[in-house]
Amino acid sequence: MHHNGLRTAALMGGMSALILALGAWLGGGTGVQIAFVLAVAGNGAAYFFSDRIALSAMRARPVSEVEQPALYRVVRELSTEARQPMPRIYLSPTAQPNAFATGRSPRRAAVCVTYGLTRLLDERELRGVIGHELSHVYNRDILISSVAAALATMITWISYVAVFFGGSDDDEGPGFVGALLMMVLGPVAAGLIQTAISRAREYQADESGARLTGDPLALASALRKIEMGVRRLPLPENSRLTSASHMMIANPFSGSGFGRLFSTHPPTSERVARLERMAGYRR
Repeated sequence: MHHNGLRTAALMGGMSALILALGAWLGGGTGVQIAFVLAVAGNGAAYFFSDRIALSAMRARPVSEVEQPALYRVVRELSTEARQPMPRIYLSPTAQPNAFATGRSPRRAAVCVTYGLTRLLDERELRGVIGHELSHVYNRDILISSVAAALATMITWISYVAVFFGGSDDDEGPGFVGALLMMVLGPVAAGLIQTAISRAREYQADESGARLTGDPLALASALRKIEMGVRRLPLPENSRLTSASHMMIANPFSGSGFGRLFSTHPPTSERVARLERMAGYRR
């Protein structure tokens, strides 16, 4: 887990350095300041309302203990084990097996599972999934992903500003050709770094969640089943679901072709292999 934390810090540092380099190349602080304000405003709103956005996108509703006693039992036991408040629990009617957690802090957290997940997993596997999702909350991943998104937005806006303020070959800016390259390559670089951060957070949630449950192989088994379920029932890629997809335990979309490059989730096979190594499992 320490390794994943260092990797996240290094990636975010690299993204910050890229912003400074782009700003210096552009030669003007005004564009950087505008990008900063827009990024903070847009991603600040996403940070404060991320739970509502994600729950609405999945058409989730609060679920009672009478309806889902096993789910409540697992969430309560793991919250108690972690000495954290019990989160709100939601159920999405989606047939695809998936789950996510959201909330700015443990006191504002919510855990959502799909109907498909409750039908697919046994209680031991469900415990592994909930441990993973609660770890996202305890690791403050909503804050980290919001900061990463803000930095990525800044890079994108600086790249666009370069076209308007750095497009002349007569000044000390990047020149028109350089500005066009920046407009294309800047967002791509930001997207790749943001993807790497998201993947590092998934690995960390796998590891810390497995430590919380004390059963890495349960999560490994659940991930295998979830991957097969997602392949059979991929969700449509609309804007609402895309904005919430990075929170889910598995990429809810087909993830085929070029889209794999920007997938916020690492390969399931690698996640399973890491969990098996944690358990000392040998094939």
